Amino acid sequence: MPGRLLLLLLLLLWARAGRALAAEAAAPPGLASLRPGAAPPPADLLYADGLRAYAAGAWARAVALLREALRSRAAPGRARRACGARCGAAAAAAAAGPARWEAALLRAALRRAECLGRCAARALGPGAAAGTRLARAVRAAFRRREPYNYLQRAYFQLKKLDLAAAAAHTFFVANPDHLQMREDMAKYRRMSGVRPQSFRDLETPLHWAAYDASLELMERQEAGLALPRLEEALQETLSQMETCRAGCQGPEEQQEEEEEEKKEDEEGVGGPGGLYEAVAGHWIRVLLCRQRCVADTATRPGRSHPVPDFLPNQLRRLHQAHAQVGNLSEAVENVLSVLLFYPDDEAAKQALSQYQAELGEPRPGLGPREDIQNFVLRSLGEKRQLYYAMEHLGVSFQDPDPWTPAAFIPEALREKLREDQEQRPWDLEPPRPAAKADWREALQLEGVALALDARQLNGSERAVLDGLLTADECAALLRLAQDAAGAGARSGYRGRRSPHTPHEYFEGLTVLKAAQLARAGSVGSQGVRLLLEAGERVRKVTQAYFSPERPLHLSFTHLVCRSAVEGEQDQRMDLSHPVHADNCVLDPDTGECWPEPPAYTYRDYSGLLYLNDDFKGGDLFFTQPNALTVTAQVRPRCGRLVAFSSGGDNPHGVWAVTRGRRCALALWHTWAPEHREQEWTEAKELLQKLKEEEEEEEEEEEETPGRDPFPEPPSHKLQRLQETNAEPRRAREEL
Repeated sequence: MPGRLLLLLLLLLWARAGRALAAEAAAPPGLASLRPGAAPPPADLLYADGLRAYAAGAWARAVALLREALRSRAAPGRARRACGARCGAAAAAAAAGPARWEAALLRAALRRAECLGRCAARALGPGAAAGTRLARAVRAAFRRREPYNYLQRAYFQLKKLDLAAAAAHTFFVANPDHLQMREDMAKYRRMSGVRPQSFRDLETPLHWAAYDASLELMERQEAGLALPRLEEALQETLSQMETCRAGCQGPEEQQEEEEEEKKEDEEGVGGPGGLYEAVAGHWIRVLLCRQRCVADTATRPGRSHPVPDFLPNQLRRLHQAHAQVGNLSEAVENVLSVLLFYPDDEAAKQALSQYQAELGEPRPGLGPREDIQNFVLRSLGEKRQLYYAMEHLGVSFQDPDPWTPAAFIPEALREKLREDQEQRPWDLEPPRPAAKADWREALQLEGVALALDARQLNGSERAVLDGLLTADECAALLRLAQDAAGAGARSGYRGRRSPHTPHEYFEGLTVLKAAQLARAGSVGSQGVRLLLEAGERVRKVTQAYFSPERPLHLSFTHLVCRSAVEGEQDQRMDLSHPVHADNCVLDPDTGECWPEPPAYTYRDYSGLLYLNDDFKGGDLFFTQPNALTVTAQVRPRCGRLVAFSSGGDNPHGVWAVTRGRRCALALWHTWAPEHREQEWTEAKELLQKLKEEEEEEEEEEEETPGRDPFPEPPSHKLQRLQETNAEPRRAREEL
């Protein structure tokens, strides 16, 4: 595009965006639809210009361009879906007739290609395919919702706090581990001009919005009100899948094919050959993409794992809601639709028998929903082709659906699939045995007593045990933490503020770093040995109480201290550690916990061994999955251990430390031996070497008087002592 024309186009966009901005306060901040017939400008150019305006401090222009970039980014997907539906009939008509199948197929492909090209040109403008193709980095930025990070800051500068909070929340949903955005969200919550309803996701797909609303209504036993939202969620889910499937043949999909062509050739997809090999390779890629649409649609924004059985579960809720309000015919249709996925579902078969008995007269025309029946038949047809390609062409295919009948999987592949599943047994959650009553005898530790059990803590697999450390041992570990901090060892935090709150300092010491400091002479070796012993003591207690029939391994050990920043505690509203779960990403809006990074999914049990209580605040608390309702609270004190399972059944946080210094030994345990803590073994070996060196030095000192009958002059003795102490002193100076 010539430079003058591009400049003119951008000026027109800026002018139109400026006019829209004047009415923005009254308009909803979501993505508005483009004017019918208008060709959307390229999203990458708009995004780049929006970032330039942001860097220049032109906040209104940045907002306008970034919003237009988001609109432009969404337009091609809608157009491709509409064109795909419109051109399907034309292709079917071209395939009809007495011609040979090959000619009919290719003629239909040519007709459909022509129809799609013309339709896209009308909807998106000439050269639509090239104009909507984005670079990989730009596509990744939109997937991460990065434009909303810039939008929230620009809105804040424009004093539009409601829109700033909405943009911040939209970005945070897709980036829950973004620490700066977490602080920004806390800042917005403290502002008087921001309402609770301001924190809304501007990119929540319609099917998720309707689904969440229906779940809330069902929990309140309002089936009549939930039914329209349940039906809306189902229809929007199917519609979203169609949009995704239409994108499987779009320009971005083609670009990704070009970028990954070498990798796909190695996997046997679309390798060298003639017409049929090329057509088969492309068709397989389209089928793989279409099958992935099921998982993509069932994955919440910002999550990497789909909700299991998303579509069948919607049908289950639908037939239950219809039955509650007396719509038995609709209940039968939906429960029959469930049986299309799972013909042997006992609960569905019992519900069907009950509905048919209540209906009385047989209804011969009553069957599964037509839309679900079409979905299942089409999906199974695609799976049959992919399993054929997997068996005969070496294609790699991971079925996203657990309901696929075994008959569709070739016998030669079934054994391989079973072997692949058995290779990762730790991914399957095993049954957790109940705690033994004689756990105290298994420990052989004196003075350890159960202070609170799961019932008293209003949860499951929680316990508070006292007496794991004496007062002298707590003092020794506190001294170790203080000496390590004085030597500059803070496990990478280097004396900065806490990663969870700007109002506290954070100090952390790992077992290996502690052993290295002991080897250098910066801390006492006895304190480090006690650190390792305390970790092993906690592991034994946790295993004996929660998992007596299955061994636990230490996964990570961390001596952590949090100190209140003086002068910054007035009207403090944040937490020392926000509510979270240790092996999954907690979603307070839905109460679900997603086993995916940044959570450490292999951790099975957690423990906190406290060292002191001479501070204000800092209590541990458990909540319900909504991260708001506190169910139990524990006050730290020397030798007290709080142990609990690491999953979503134990969300927990730490109240703000508003005065003093709170220290504890944080430990995590795992059933998987491949995830045991290697640093613990290295630290133990390092301490053993240090002990041997100390013993050798003691032996040399004892033997020295007997070997040397002529004592050295005082000046020579002083010089040798200085040379001996030079190396430890240099090590301390380096640290």
